[in-house]
Amino acid sequence: MGGDRTTIGPSVEVVPEGDTKTRLVCPDCGYIKYDNPKIIVGAVCLWEDRILLCRRAIAPRKGFWTIPAGFMELNETTADGAAREVWEEAQARVEIDGLVGIYEIPHISQVYVIHRGHMTAPEFSPGPESQEVALLAWGDVPWDALAFSSVAWALERYRDGSGPAVHTASPGT
Repeated sequence: MGGDRTTIGPSVEVVPEGDTKTRLVCPDCGYIKYDNPKIIVGAVCLWEDRILLCRRAIAPRKGFWTIPAGFMELNETTADGAAREVWEEAQARVEIDGLVGIYEIPHISQVYVIHRGHMTAPEFSPGPESQEVALLAWGDVPWDALAFSSVAWALERYRDGSGPAVHTASPGT
């Protein structure tokens, strides 16, 4: 049909020139598909002396507790993304005022950037991804019902108050 040509897209595994890893490359145009880690942003948020936690309404770990966190969007800073996630999951407004740390999970290609935040008012309610939202005293944090090891790490780092840290999780943690 004349000049019509169907392109295949990235479908050939090769090590592109100047690279060291096998990538999917389009044999027609040379486009290289890069698979990169996912960045998750979130915040440990307080109102006075209470911590804001959300009970997950979605998989994975539905019904378990977490800090507000989720995938970073294009064209936002990690702090802006953390504040957005607080709003989406807990319908709370927060001022981000520092970094708790970075939690790396290389075996699933995720990097968590967790900030510190203070709620600007005590108003909150469950967003679409949360069954329940609560302001809890530290002694009431459901440590055995936290959704992910990154949540426990972030809460402990926040409470420790020793400044930002980087932690690399190993498989099974």
